[in-house]
Amino acid sequence: MTDVEKLKEIIDEIDVLIEHNVKGSTPEFKVWHDKAKRFVYHHFGSDSPEYDNFSKIRFTLGVSTIGTPDYSYIEKCKRDLITAKGIFQNYLSELLEDGSDKSDVSDTEKDLERIFARFRKVAVQLARRYDGRETLRITDEYDVQDLLHSLLSLYYDDIRPEEWTPSYAGSSVRIDFVIPEIKTVIEVKKTRDSMTDKKLSEELIIDIEKYQKHPDCEKIYCFVYDPDTILRNPAAIKKDLEEKHQGLVRVFIES
Repeated sequence: MTDVEKLKEIIDEIDVLIEHNVKGSTPEFKVWHDKAKRFVYHHFGSDSPEYDNFSKIRFTLGVSTIGTPDYSYIEKCKRDLITAKGIFQNYLSELLEDGSDKSDVSDTEKDLERIFARFRKVAVQLARRYDGRETLRITDEYDVQDLLHSLLSLYYDDIRPEEWTPSYAGSSVRIDFVIPEIKTVIEVKKTRDSMTDKKLSEELIIDIEKYQKHPDCEKIYCFVYDPDTILRNPAAIKKDLEEKHQGLVRVFIES
């Protein structure tokens, strides 16, 4: 879904919310608010005036008492939704004027690249908890998956771990993560003492061939965590796999 399509959806949903007489505490409103706030954050950034302006819209009464009637909350939310609609319509006009009705592929790649690039930093920080408190220590592939799942949740709502592929050569296999909204599959590997560059490449080639059959697979990201720098030539692994599956596969090896 493009930024323009996302923004149009956010704007259209405002009319539905007003029609349903929502308040700031209504679950339906909260879902919309989270979606709208994420859009502003991802498109403009948390330090932008656009994000600051949206965050200042309260959608509820600043001061209320026990006897405050429901319609007062509804009217306040309605007024602020109308304000937000005007703001989003301005953003939409700017996007259309700039010719920004384009795919989110580049933004998606930036988000995932940021997560992969900072993975080790997060893992190290978790291991340094105050007073030796319990934490997640990255000792195997499952630990990598757990931490990566948490980081992906900052950007995506629907993350499906351990998703089965359709039958391949008479059997089905599990994909580490599928993110349907961006038609993306993520395969996770953690290097081990016995792993060689050739072995890793062979494993990834087999996985890639199988994962292509999944209906939500338009892009495959292979994330390899190599904390002990076991791989001898990670750049060659990346180059060979990406060239072999040009346009489909991206490989990120972090150590």
